[in-house]
Amino acid sequence: MPRATRPVHVRGAPPEECGCWLVALPAVDGKQYVYRVYAPEDALLADLFWEAWHCHDEGPHPRALDVFDAAVIRRIGR
Repeated sequence: MPRATRPVHVRGAPPEECGCWLVALPAVDGKQYVYRVYAPEDALLADLFWEAWHCHDEGPHPRALDVFDAAVIRRIGR
């Protein structure tokens, strides 16, 4: 079951140009941790992944896999 965590903003992106993306990262405990990342529509998927991964890595959760292909990234807003 995915676990929701705090939202992340891509650095340097003006809020009025940001939409919402969900980035699900698998972790070593077998769970997925899902992050809301606010970024422009033309954001690079790799940037979304790294924003979510660094946010996760700084938190109290078990280590997330740093494998881009294992992440699920979906745009959900504007």
